[in-house]
Amino acid sequence: MRPDDPAARKVVPVRTWDDEADVVVVGYGGAGVTAALTAREHGADVLALDRYLGGGATELSGGIIYAGAGTWVQRAAGIDDDADNMFAYLRAEVGDAVSPETLRRFCEESPALIDWLTEHGVPFEASVCPYKTSYPTDDYYLYYSGSENAGGYRDIAKPRQRGHRAHGPGVSGKAVFRPLARSAAARGVRVRTGTTANRLVVEDGRVTGVEAVTLDGAPVAVRRRFAVLARISSKPGVYHQGLRRAVQVSIDRIERKHGVPVRIRARSGVVLTTGGFIANAAMVAEHNPEYPWSQGLPLGSAGDDGSGITMAEALGAATGKMDAMSAWRFIGPPSAFYGAIAVDTDGRRMIDESSYGAALGAAVATAPGHRAWLLVDAEVAAEARAQIPRQSVWFQRMQTERLLRFGRSTGRTVEEAATRAGVDPAGLRATVDAHNQAIEHGTPDPLGKPDDIRRPIRTGPYALLDISFAARLTYPMPMLTLGGLLVDEQTGAVRTETGDTIPGLYAAGRAAVGICSNGYVSGLSLADCVFAGRRAGSHSVQQAQQTRPHSRPVTDEPERPDQNRATTR
Repeated sequence: MRPDDPAARKVVPVRTWDDEADVVVVGYGGAGVTAALTAREHGADVLALDRYLGGGATELSGGIIYAGAGTWVQRAAGIDDDADNMFAYLRAEVGDAVSPETLRRFCEESPALIDWLTEHGVPFEASVCPYKTSYPTDDYYLYYSGSENAGGYRDIAKPRQRGHRAHGPGVSGKAVFRPLARSAAARGVRVRTGTTANRLVVEDGRVTGVEAVTLDGAPVAVRRRFAVLARISSKPGVYHQGLRRAVQVSIDRIERKHGVPVRIRARSGVVLTTGGFIANAAMVAEHNPEYPWSQGLPLGSAGDDGSGITMAEALGAATGKMDAMSAWRFIGPPSAFYGAIAVDTDGRRMIDESSYGAALGAAVATAPGHRAWLLVDAEVAAEARAQIPRQSVWFQRMQTERLLRFGRSTGRTVEEAATRAGVDPAGLRATVDAHNQAIEHGTPDPLGKPDDIRRPIRTGPYALLDISFAARLTYPMPMLTLGGLLVDEQTGAVRTETGDTIPGLYAAGRAAVGICSNGYVSGLSLADCVFAGRRAGSHSVQQAQQTRPHSRPVTDEPERPDQNRATTR
């Protein structure tokens, strides 16, 4: 860091500390628990802080880890994959989000990443989903979680299943976070929940700790009420933002009344793993004012408020990709819907419908009025209905039934359905004719859809299913932010605008720019949380190793009860 950088000028002499550790991790979701566990494995004393109860967006997620290059799960399932093949696909999918060298390293280390997760108790299963889907049922735990087998990508790389779903019922993000948290606790990682970091402490140009407000000393009844409110905000609050806002008012009141300011020293480094900023409407609007974010469903916890990013910015940290957002419009299951065509208000086709749902979401977000429909004929609709029971989990079934029952405009002809939906009839007729003629004559699909997925649209009655960008509880448009702090891709250290790094400060997960910051496919964010979390966790201990030469790596041998005991509650 240069002397004229903001962080170098912010010197806060601290005479007393309320707690300390070698490494302090701020935010205890997927990236946070990974960084904490990795730092502990390297011999550091680790303290993790979380405003709520821990878990973050990871525990709320589908529990998909994007991994390949021959993981043990792929090998057990008989899937032949290698780093070159994985790199070729991801390079086309994520572009310049990170350097080619970093992406190559991510691919090459992918099997070891799954091994590490497995060693720490995250369960995987080599059951391959036989149909294309956005999320498999509880019968399958390995699937195409991106656009690997969609048009265009098949010509770049051999399609391989890389969506490693943690084994567990329903959306299984908890099957990723909880085993890691148990492993971290068993190895001596200390955790303080109900603790909000609000400022980074800098001494002599180096980040040496954090200032926070904690509920540690609050009465037991208060902490129990806080925990109940935090759980409500976490899961039901995702789907009902009004409920989350109401609950947050009560949480804020508890923090104001019972929170105690503390200073926590980090002898070696602070790792920011506070998530993105999708829960901060003002911040989203600032960085992407033209995006229809208010019509989507903010996907994440209330802790995804950008606080870690803004704390680092106050020290002169650089950010990138802050306008990058991902919105998901999934149309399958049922897999029959991939044979339909997606059109805008002019009746023009928008995309290869077999692409991943984030690609379709991006197309809808930029369509006129953010409006879009999926055109299905009687044959596709009948096949889709037959597939719903065996291909869908409960929330997918709810969404598909809503589309088929309440989100459709029907007609005996294409033109009649278009008129009722508000779509240009002539434009839609021209699109359907071109689509059918290409199939009939054996010519390639104009938008690249593979031949084995294309279906002619020819049997009435026809239906236009409304897949527009709109806030609907039963068919939401989930969205999240992808940008964050710029970091050194070798160490995870936070960078300044001049390209230097801020000593003692690291970042990982959605608080930082990473593998998925240009575009998202299922599992890529969690995989990046683990990849970047391990990187930041390992490099953040270096100062501790210099000042505490007798530190030793942690093995599977359990700590004695009086040493480094976890303090979760």
